[in-house]
Amino acid sequence: MSLHVRQARLSALSLAVLAGPMSFGIAGPALILGEVADGLGVSPATATWLVTVFGWGIAVGTPLMSGLVGHRGVRATAALCGLLVLVGSALALVAPSFPLLLAGSAAQALGAAGLTGLAMHLADSPRRMGMATASLAVVGSVSPLVGSLVSDLLSWRVVLALPVVAVLAVPAVLGHARQEPSPGRFDATGAVVLTALVTALVFVPHQPVVAGIAAVVVAAAFALHLRRRPDGFVPAVLVRSPAFLGAAGLAFALAVGNFALIYALPARLTELTTWTSAQIGVAMVWPLLFGGGLSWFVVAASARMRPRLLIAVLVVAGFAAALTAAFTGWAFGLLAAQAAASIAAASGQGVLAVRATAAAPEEHRAAAIGLFNLCYLLGTAFGPAIVALLVSA
Repeated sequence: MSLHVRQARLSALSLAVLAGPMSFGIAGPALILGEVADGLGVSPATATWLVTVFGWGIAVGTPLMSGLVGHRGVRATAALCGLLVLVGSALALVAPSFPLLLAGSAAQALGAAGLTGLAMHLADSPRRMGMATASLAVVGSVSPLVGSLVSDLLSWRVVLALPVVAVLAVPAVLGHARQEPSPGRFDATGAVVLTALVTALVFVPHQPVVAGIAAVVVAAAFALHLRRRPDGFVPAVLVRSPAFLGAAGLAFALAVGNFALIYALPARLTELTTWTSAQIGVAMVWPLLFGGGLSWFVVAASARMRPRLLIAVLVVAGFAAALTAAFTGWAFGLLAAQAAASIAAASGQGVLAVRATAAAPEEHRAAAIGLFNLCYLLGTAFGPAIVALLVSA
């Protein structure tokens, strides 16, 4: 399919607004899950499923919506994703039961993932890519505090609806993109198999044996389908590219560490200090904001730096953050670890995304962005789930 996008007229601010609000759904509930549990009469552990379902939605939605870009174009994808976010946010505000709230979270996540993927697809330089990925990190940095404040002032339901802000940028995309009809046939089987594989992987931390076996079985089916349709929903050239797989794998690892810390820190800081929930939210802003803000400069400058050295530095920073968080009993040491993890993950997403798409043929750029983001966003599902398992053990 041939896409003609007037990228230069779509401002960097529009890219940031399109991508950033997804972080409200990822990190916004970090300090209010107890209020959600009380409001709906469920246990705190059950309330954590909101985060897991949102993580599942963005993991599944990322490749699905990127595939839709390749099949139907930017405008159709933007319209559908905007509608999903609106419907999901409406359910967050009015759903009378927890299952309906989960359905709204899933719809919201599917749409938000697509809008974020569009922002990265439309980013035509490291600087603009850095704007999109840094917006995710910056919004994520203030999301726990914003969530706490909005919950106190309004309601926890409004917190869950905050990803709707991304819809404000949809008119700009609709006004500055046009597409030609796709001559190709959509690989529905490939999309279904990939969705099943992602679903099994998301549930691995919760049901290791059952979900692990399911993941192996679906992965085998995925491999067989890939041989039959090498240019299908998942292009075989990407799966067989060491550069692409390496970039996506590192992005996943950095995301797991970062999002695990975001959900582990409130409990750890409560144990080590006498800070209130609001004070903990304020304390967590500076390391996350510092990491997210600095990431824009790192990604923008990455074109002038030695890529292997830069990636090695980011990996070391992420590993050091995990070790520090695991062994320190000092509150400010934990906050420093969060800053390092935030820098590593946010910068890594932008730097590694550029590397991953450079390894893909131009006709598979949308698919490469989708699959790369899938790997990164799986970290948003694994990180909090791993923390919940460790807490309950």
